[in-house]
Amino acid sequence: MRARLRVVEAGPLCTVQDAGRPGLMRFGVPQSGPMDREAFALANAALGNPEGAACLEISLGGLVLDCVEGSVSVALAGGGFRAQAAGTLREGGSVFALRAGDRLALRPGDWGSWTVLAVAGRIAAPVWLGSAATHAIAGLGGGLLRPGLDLVVEDAALRPERHGSLPALPRPSGLLRVTIGPQERFFLPGAVEALLGRSFRLSAARDRMGQRLEGDPLPVAALDMPSEPVLRGAVQVAGDGVATVLMADHQTTGGYPKIATVIGPDLDALAQMRAGEAVRFVAVTPAEAVGIARAAHEARMTRLAAAAAPRNLSRLLAEANLIGGVVDARR
Repeated sequence: MRARLRVVEAGPLCTVQDAGRPGLMRFGVPQSGPMDREAFALANAALGNPEGAACLEISLGGLVLDCVEGSVSVALAGGGFRAQAAGTLREGGSVFALRAGDRLALRPGDWGSWTVLAVAGRIAAPVWLGSAATHAIAGLGGGLLRPGLDLVVEDAALRPERHGSLPALPRPSGLLRVTIGPQERFFLPGAVEALLGRSFRLSAARDRMGQRLEGDPLPVAALDMPSEPVLRGAVQVAGDGVATVLMADHQTTGGYPKIATVIGPDLDALAQMRAGEAVRFVAVTPAEAVGIARAAHEARMTRLAAAAAPRNLSRLLAEANLIGGVVDARR
């Protein structure tokens, strides 16, 4: 079976994303992949998809799709987006069916900047260097979603036993844990204290590559460091003292000093925050960061296991005709 979904409307930075292309940064190729990695994993788990299967990632601009052929179960996970499909309004994470003639409209709700739409099947998207993850600036990979584009879902399936609500993902608190460095020596005295002692606001200057911060500048002493590899979560500071946190499509090398690095478990929350929201940084040691990462992984595995469990199996069994006739138990 196959299904075909036609893009009617698509906001900026709506893309096809799989888990990304790790191991290629040494060749100058960003990893890309989802902005909210747990939402991506949750949507795939909810449908029983292979880990890392390609999904649609939707920005605050929203997305409208028409199902023009076939039927397929889909899963929505991430920020508090609203889904209007076949006359039914759904809020938050859920799994439901799209059938030929249905229109699905995804719009932002009261929180979150990204949501992920997974399909029960395989999105037939272009692959670049072994991955369908889209690098938004280059457009390489599965590609940006645009009106008129037809998305073909191969091996499309209806999985009614999985339809229903999904476990809620935690909302961002605005507290970001960081390890200090690695170039704090390039800043004037008091810069680290300024980073940790003040709140910042997320600028509207944001995309899949990075998130700029608004607040008092962090004074840089020198910009004469050579370019070096950079990683997701790095807090790099330009000569004007403005800090930027690097995100999914970040460049592979950079010459601006990094005053700190946001730890992995807090990056999904940062991605989900909206422009104008306030953040504060709290320093942790590398050893503490490892412990936090391990605890976050355990909590994530618990949520993924809950999402992967069939939600309507008991109802389906109750409705099924499991006995073909009446048997006299006395014989």
